[in-house]
Amino acid sequence: MAGGIKGVHKMSKWKCRIPGLVITLVMAVVVAAFITVLTWTQMVPTHLLIAGSIAVVMLAAAGALLMRSTAFKVQFVLGTLLSVVLTAVLVISGYYLYATTSTLSRISETRTQSTPVAVFVRADDPAQSIQDAAAYTFGILSALDRTNTDAGLEQIETALGSAVATEEYTGLTQLADGLLAGDCDAIVMNLAYIDVLAETEGYTDFESKIRELDMVHVETATSVPEAIANLGDVEIKDVYTIYISGSDSREGLYTVGRSDVNIIATINTQTRQVLLVTTPRDYYVPLSISDGIPDKLTHAGIYGVDVSMETLEMLYETKFDYYFRLDFTGFKGIVDALGGITLYNDIAFSTSKYDYPVGVNTLDGDEALQFARERYAFIDGDIQRGKNQMKVISAVIEKAMSPDILMNYTSILESLEDCFDMNVPYSDIAGLVRLQLTEGGSWNVVQYSVTGYGDTQVPYSMSIPVYVMQPDYDTVYKAQELMDRVANGEIITQADTEITEDDSDDAAEDSYGETTDSGYGY
Repeated sequence: MAGGIKGVHKMSKWKCRIPGLVITLVMAVVVAAFITVLTWTQMVPTHLLIAGSIAVVMLAAAGALLMRSTAFKVQFVLGTLLSVVLTAVLVISGYYLYATTSTLSRISETRTQSTPVAVFVRADDPAQSIQDAAAYTFGILSALDRTNTDAGLEQIETALGSAVATEEYTGLTQLADGLLAGDCDAIVMNLAYIDVLAETEGYTDFESKIRELDMVHVETATSVPEAIANLGDVEIKDVYTIYISGSDSREGLYTVGRSDVNIIATINTQTRQVLLVTTPRDYYVPLSISDGIPDKLTHAGIYGVDVSMETLEMLYETKFDYYFRLDFTGFKGIVDALGGITLYNDIAFSTSKYDYPVGVNTLDGDEALQFARERYAFIDGDIQRGKNQMKVISAVIEKAMSPDILMNYTSILESLEDCFDMNVPYSDIAGLVRLQLTEGGSWNVVQYSVTGYGDTQVPYSMSIPVYVMQPDYDTVYKAQELMDRVANGEIITQADTEITEDDSDDAAEDSYGETTDSGYGY
């Protein structure tokens, strides 16, 4: 009888431990998974990873000890609460870490760049498909963007199963005139040229007179830095120089198009100094592919992000580590996902849709997009637009650093993939996060914009005189000086961006030396 009572007592005691053991087992799996994800991100410094792991394990152990038996009700309830809260926090945190790391990894993957090459006919042309145009004569540019044109023609001929007749034109406007005059039946060209014609006097309505008959995409790989091939190398550099490009491409982020935003970010990770230099889109400078013939900087993007980078490298006599591309149309989704942004506007202006008074403005996605796009409302046009674009970018970063980001985190991550493209290796991103977690501290961000004066010239990508901005080389040399100072570890302030008489004298002397030799002394 006594043995039976003792057996019942042991069974009852064991039953009291089962709930705690089940919860402990679940918590142990979650703890192990969280520590694995935390290690996988490579973002947490080793000492913090060890300390954090120990803290989490100790909290889990404390919960397990308190839940040893349901017989001790108060302890069991406290242990259950601790375990449930810890498990929930680790599950949510682990999810956010995994989602963030996966998104950043996908964004930083090697990508190809797509050039849309379109076939256009006159608006009243009877052809409804490329097959209907098999016997047409196709107008093409004789030299400009010929690589993409030939690749596009090859795809068209493959689809038709036969060669097509072509007529060559020396310039963009001549090509457009040839189609409208009926000298050719169709034209084949980079889709981005439609936007170029839309800003050309006499051709602003050209798109309304034509119709897209077909489109093919020419895929090319963008430049890939050596570091991308070795994700295990987590060492970060003292100084990074990054090209930030922004556009409103018709076909989306991964297609070529004019680069409307051109920012050079010089980042010193040791001094926590960031210099942002903006170059106006209409800057009249030789492209890396134009054999010294000047063009608008924005047109460099038509030929790919590599050409934009190389052109700015020539202008500022520097080298870029990576590029970071931003699609402003997709950017609207991020602003909305963040619940809007707040920025200070220093010049009152209006667009066709919105008014922006002086002072603090709270903007939704579309309002932010229009704020960043507008340039005709300002005396200094594109220069002020560049400043406003940096205001929008800064406001988004500030909002993203606030707790509000957790409310729509998944939507924000989805928006990121739609509007950002970069070749910054994930290992470098993880290294910078680790550095910030280890050393802490704020970053000193200084902005500077080079300027110039209006002129009328015939750019490389066009065939008639149009508005361009001739560079003010005093400001270009000032930008070079500021980049060098940041790279050399100096701390600069916004006051340091002012041009002095000494700067102008030095620039004048330099204009007769190395600058002229490099092709920028005109």
